[in-house]
Amino acid sequence: MDRRKRTNRNSVEAAASNRYRLGYERGYEQGIEKGKAAFGQPYHGTSIVIPSYNQVEYLIRCIESIESHTPEPHEIIVVDNGSTDGTGAYLDKRSGQLRFKRLDINRGFSGGVNQGLMMAKGDTIVILNNDTLVTPGWLGHMLQCLHSDPQVGAVGPVTNYISGEQQIDVPYANVEQMWEYAATRSMPDQKEWRLTDRLVGFCILFRRTLLERIGYFDEGFRIGNYEDDDWIIRARLCGLKLMIVGDAFIHHFGSVSMKTLGTEQFHVVDGHNERYYAGKWGNPHAWVEAVRQQGAGRRDEVTPGNPASPAEFFPSHVLIRDQGGREFFLYHGTKHPCSGFGLTEKTGLQSVTLSRMDILHIPTAENAFRGEELLDFVLSMKKESADGQLVSDADGTIYQMSQGSIRPFVSDYALERWQMKGRSILKLPAEQLQLLPRGLPIIAPPVLENPVL
Repeated sequence: MDRRKRTNRNSVEAAASNRYRLGYERGYEQGIEKGKAAFGQPYHGTSIVIPSYNQVEYLIRCIESIESHTPEPHEIIVVDNGSTDGTGAYLDKRSGQLRFKRLDINRGFSGGVNQGLMMAKGDTIVILNNDTLVTPGWLGHMLQCLHSDPQVGAVGPVTNYISGEQQIDVPYANVEQMWEYAATRSMPDQKEWRLTDRLVGFCILFRRTLLERIGYFDEGFRIGNYEDDDWIIRARLCGLKLMIVGDAFIHHFGSVSMKTLGTEQFHVVDGHNERYYAGKWGNPHAWVEAVRQQGAGRRDEVTPGNPASPAEFFPSHVLIRDQGGREFFLYHGTKHPCSGFGLTEKTGLQSVTLSRMDILHIPTAENAFRGEELLDFVLSMKKESADGQLVSDADGTIYQMSQGSIRPFVSDYALERWQMKGRSILKLPAEQLQLLPRGLPIIAPPVLENPVL
């Protein structure tokens, strides 16, 4: 090839390369702008959140089953809890086809789920174990049940392997036979729906508004177990129904990640979580029943599109802060901005960290206190029988005075978690307390280890 032809060819290639670069940059910029415009906008579909730790072969099969048997609009979000087995390489290969977050350490089931919940954009959300295989009709049938009644808060499928009412007898002995069995269960059948008091976290479907109402999972639970029970109790306190969707079947291999701990370590983790759950709630079912008897009618007025504030079960007269450091004074379900007032230094009150989502959904007071007004108000809390005062009876139950009623703390842990353990407690005769109406119980907010929540 002579020099002139070679020069022309090089010029054509350079021009093509330049057009490609300009087009790529323009497309990239347009993508960034579209992403910014879409950020924060709800996705009218279901976000499927899968926390995963190692066991990449199970994760791959789980995702393949979703892609094969989920015609409904959905997005898949995988949270890799610091896996070391090739999970990261698989997710990198699937980049663009699903969304994922790789954590540096194993934050356990709660931490992984919370990261995925923060990323989720769907109107509805599914939490799904990585050691599951979904089958035809699984999501559509659960969505139908969830949307059948605004008082249905969360639903779950039946399965071959789980604790509680969701386990059913199955005739198959292996996965190949399972697919044949699943095909016989793929038709919708509302007669297979039933109420329950408990759903297990291997697969739970709920509306985004429920998340906004009761908050994230508690990361005070280690690795796994009991954190789903804790979250479900919060949903039941809101008077919402739980449903087992018997016409939605999922195969569950069963506790694959937990089994890798070994028997001794499993008992250590499980024992810690059981004690933590008991210390946090005492008798949670008794609290659910008490709330049902005293306030179920008022809760029925709350619809999925108009969720109650999470502060409904929080105390009053406490300092709260988000993970960015902004402080607020929580007063009877509204928040008063107070960053820069120095309330901790001037009053000794310690702030309690809540998620940004929780604080966002607590209404801001229309007439917020000014700095000195707030300081004077907080100092006045030390007067006996003042609104916000802690009182107790002979059996040791501690209450907070709240606008003419008394609100019980569900446990000593709840009192401690709200940094109220050191406050003065006024002892009142039992007959005096019995004359006061009972308000909603005060529960502990979830512990958050992930600083981005």
